[in-house]
Amino acid sequence: MPVISMFYGVIIAMYFADNKKHNRPHIHVKFQGQEAVYGIPEGDLIEGSIPPGKARLVVAWIELHKDDLMANWDLASESQPIFKIEPLH
Repeated sequence: MPVISMFYGVIIAMYFADNKKHNRPHIHVKFQGQEAVYGIPEGDLIEGSIPPGKARLVVAWIELHKDDLMANWDLASESQPIFKIEPLH
């Protein structure tokens, strides 16, 4: 699963091959053994959980980068390489 960003211990990844399970644009988020899936561009929780403070950071990051995230999703859906996205600082 290609990692597209990392910040404050949060790992963000995207892979299109999982579209049959979630059937919509999304990212996978990992933090200290916990996992969650967030829809893009809305930033809504689809599945799983991470601590509330980290979840707020992820939702804010999605809002800041929703255009880049959707561009990556489009690339992945065409089996093209996706690009890294700037982390939160």
